[in-house]
Amino acid sequence: MEKYVQVENARQVFNTKKGPFTALRDINLTIAQGEFIALIGHSGCGKSTLLNLIAGLTTPTDGVLLCAGKEIAGPGPERGVVFQNHSLLPWLTCFENVYLAVERVFGATESKASLKKRTHEALALVGLTHAEYKLPGEISGGMKQRVGIARALSMQPKVLLLDEPFGALDALTRAHLQDELMKITAATHSTVVMVTHDVDEAVLLSDRIVMMTNGPAATIGEILKVDLERPRERLALANDAKYHEYRGAVLDFLYRRQLRPAA
Repeated sequence: MEKYVQVENARQVFNTKKGPFTALRDINLTIAQGEFIALIGHSGCGKSTLLNLIAGLTTPTDGVLLCAGKEIAGPGPERGVVFQNHSLLPWLTCFENVYLAVERVFGATESKASLKKRTHEALALVGLTHAEYKLPGEISGGMKQRVGIARALSMQPKVLLLDEPFGALDALTRAHLQDELMKITAATHSTVVMVTHDVDEAVLLSDRIVMMTNGPAATIGEILKVDLERPRERLALANDAKYHEYRGAVLDFLYRRQLRPAA
């Protein structure tokens, strides 16, 4: 397997009023180019912390992180991030929100016409051509998340990092965007790392599921390879024995081998 994203012996300790808090320990993970990885575990297991390390938003206390052979030393356009909160600027249109990212990455080397073309193409990829000039307050929550995904994709990142991007959406909108995400990643051949609490989402979307132990001092407990053919159709998978086997394995890890922490 080609080593595209590498996390080697990573440890993350935060200084708090009560003293040092170890969020992650002994994290070793290799991700291949074009692979879709799901990070799953109970709340407080460090999923988002690990994603932030790959994004370069935080620096590990110990260990090394690499992307395409280069050390991750901070945020960069080769790693696009989509958060649960879409973080759109409410006074800008959908087009303008995406254009900001395009201009930041390509503005020094490309013409305005080229920047606009990139922006149009990114919004078309997520099916929002018709809403380009609407403000965030004029569109649904699901559409706002699609703008966030378009903004990340417009930078042509080598790695797409998703932190529970559908967590706040209703079930039908969530399912629709999961299907759209599968189409987009198939078309762009993106390398994806996605944080999720949803077992079905993890099995449906990913090539491997990275299951985290409970925090504090969380680590990778098990990695499950999901050997389901692509493209995947959720209705067909409803009666697929392998799908249910993978789903059962994740549930077993989370709710038997990693007992749910007390509320």
